[in-house]
Amino acid sequence: MKRFISAMLLSMALIPAPQPSNAQNQTSKTSNTMKADPQTLEEVKAYAIGEWTSISVELRPTEDRTGSGNIQPTYLRRDFQFLSEDRFIGTITLFADNYGQAPLMEFEFRGALNWGDAHPIAKGAWNIDYVLNEGFAVTPLHEQAAAMLNSALPESMTPFETGKKKDILKQAFPMFHIAEGQIVSDYDLIYFKNGMLFMGAKHVDGTPFDKAENRPHQLQIPLERKS
Repeated sequence: MKRFISAMLLSMALIPAPQPSNAQNQTSKTSNTMKADPQTLEEVKAYAIGEWTSISVELRPTEDRTGSGNIQPTYLRRDFQFLSEDRFIGTITLFADNYGQAPLMEFEFRGALNWGDAHPIAKGAWNIDYVLNEGFAVTPLHEQAAAMLNSALPESMTPFETGKKKDILKQAFPMFHIAEGQIVSDYDLIYFKNGMLFMGAKHVDGTPFDKAENRPHQLQIPLERKS
């Protein structure tokens, strides 16, 4: 169990505020009904606004960051809120099982969206970067997850506690390969089809999207609109 949790903690898959007002929700829903397959960048930006969530627990490959070369399975759910002014909140919950009955840890990412050029995988797909410059919070949901985080805790950081969120934005965290003052970014893609949101499929070797050259090439299991 400890080895499995360790693999979960070492994964950096990324990733992606307050709810929009009722008026914003109504406007968003109206435009979304009219344009379920947005194509231009402006259409995609407008259609994205709202909350999107995983259909079910997802499986993705994750590299073993100890350098062993082994690929580990990661079970997770995603919840992303796309806000106005090119901002986002992303929540990723990791599990120890296929069906999401044994939660391990939750990550909350807050920051800016940098929109790029068209992505070649499909017409209407665009490059997008998630810049974690507003918040990077970690919540251990299991006592062994908290113990694992605390086993490599920087001296300047207070211990993690099960069920309590801790923001590590710009703080050194060697377990996640984050240096002091570093702003983490995730280089991804975004695409909408038939009212579903597709992000980039994870590389089969578990390589994260932590560099522009590691941007994905295919589409991942989609998210459905929650609001």
